[in-house]
Amino acid sequence: MNRWIVFPLLVLSCLTLSAASAAAGFQDDVDQAATILQRFREIPEKSIPNSVLKSAKGLAILTVVKAGFIFSGRGGEGLVVARVGKGWSGPSAIGTGGAGFGLQIGAQVSEFVIVLNTPEAVKAFSRGGNVSLGADLSVAAGPVGRDVATDVTPMAAVYSYSRSEGLFAGISLEGTVIAERTEANAAYYGRSVTPTQILSGRVKPPRGAQKLLRILDKY
Repeated sequence: MNRWIVFPLLVLSCLTLSAASAAAGFQDDVDQAATILQRFREIPEKSIPNSVLKSAKGLAILTVVKAGFIFSGRGGEGLVVARVGKGWSGPSAIGTGGAGFGLQIGAQVSEFVIVLNTPEAVKAFSRGGNVSLGADLSVAAGPVGRDVATDVTPMAAVYSYSRSEGLFAGISLEGTVIAERTEANAAYYGRSVTPTQILSGRVKPPRGAQKLLRILDKY
């Protein structure tokens, strides 16, 4: 076969495999988010209050790995969903990363649930690009306790919670920057889509998101 024909076919094949890999990778994030929500619900007495979850306008769910020796690095991937009507939107891919300096040996995996308390918080994640917690949105460690009553007006636009090595706590993520993962969204939905389209409910969630959505429907 003529090499001028073979080369484009190889490129197309590589692009197809890359898109499939990106979609599969984000499906793993969606499945992991469902697992994280289930784990958070199983924590007795020290969990996200039901009142916080029921009034949430959206949720961001991340798995973050921190690892290093002397120099430390942190990176994470996950998703954000928004409440739409009587249900929830499909997932929009997000990620975070950073670097630090300090003596750290080994790796630590942390799971985060970030509660978006206001429509403005959802809009910040809908615009695409980066969202800086503490700068673009006020953030605070969320109250804990399944039956804890909270004020009608949240103390911050965003509440954050973490689970690491079996320990659960409200934790501040001040200074954390969360970014849209454009390629992952395009691969997962099969076309170019924006976070605004996804989080407004204008894009139908893929079949692979149904388990996550069933769990979210409990809130």
